[in-house]
Amino acid sequence: MGQQAQLTKRVAAATSTTLHNSAPSTPNSKLFVAGLSWSVDEKSLKDAFSSFGEVSEVRIAYDKETGRSRGFGFISFSNENEAECAKDAMDGKALLGRPLRVNFALEKVRGGPVVVPRISNAADDFSRNA
Repeated sequence: MGQQAQLTKRVAAATSTTLHNSAPSTPNSKLFVAGLSWSVDEKSLKDAFSSFGEVSEVRIAYDKETGRSRGFGFISFSNENEAECAKDAMDGKALLGRPLRVNFALEKVRGGPVVVPRISNAADDFSRNA
């Protein structure tokens, strides 16, 4: 295998490992919902998802300057099974004329380290072996 191919393979492996490790390993009870119509409010979003279980919290992100919805929000359920059922059922379904994209929310870590693959080390190895 050529040195360029080895470098590409190492960078891809490092990136894949980093991305895989940053994703949650198990589902949680909080969903991220994107594709919201501007007219959707917390009550209508809760009504749309409450048939899948007890919704403990609904938050829609709003633009600070305009006060208009940013088109996404979060829904928390009382347990993971209810959240998973809601995700499976509502992903791709239309709400007020817009298809929703529903996935498990990632944990927000403030001030935590950001893991970025070190491509420069792989490039240094390549130049030393050349």
